[in-house]
Amino acid sequence: MTRKIDFYFDFISPFSYLAQLKLPEIARNAGFELEYWPIDIPEAKIAAGNYGPSNREVAPKIKVMTADLNRWARRYDASLRFPASFACADWNCATLYARAQDKAEAYVAAAFDRIWGQGIDPSDRAELRSCATEAGLDPDALTAFTASTLGQNEYRKARSQAYQRGVFGAPLMFVDDEIFWGNDRLDFLQEYISKQ
Repeated sequence: MTRKIDFYFDFISPFSYLAQLKLPEIARNAGFELEYWPIDIPEAKIAAGNYGPSNREVAPKIKVMTADLNRWARRYDASLRFPASFACADWNCATLYARAQDKAEAYVAAAFDRIWGQGIDPSDRAELRSCATEAGLDPDALTAFTASTLGQNEYRKARSQAYQRGVFGAPLMFVDDEIFWGNDRLDFLQEYISKQ
């Protein structure tokens, strides 16, 4: 039986961007399958009872967080640019289409690279279409899925299941009943799966 890591993320999350730079290799090296599950961070926080402000609304916190993000990007030798907007709902929804086509890893990597590596504007539909093409997906089918009742219902269902499972933020990784929250927990995740 294939062991799996459930990876919960939101494309608005720079720490999810950093985590996905390392997770596929960590999973492969341990013989685990990586499952990609999109959430909505503000919604997840509320579902968990966290009604505090966004990090972007707390000036001292965003200053420290930005410095931390740049440190992690340097450690990973990765580009990091804040996106022109945080309109990522369709990008999250499109992950479910990519999963159904067995192209989730390619799509998620390409999307995170565009949003946080290049700093594009996620509200630009042309960027989403280009990302689909880059990941080997049909851009017409992908954008039709995100606009459809079926796509929106699937995304709503995936989010609801995540929150019922206890997902309260991102990046968050589940292995069995073990939870690892944050890019800075990847060492603990790797240690855990190496013993399975």
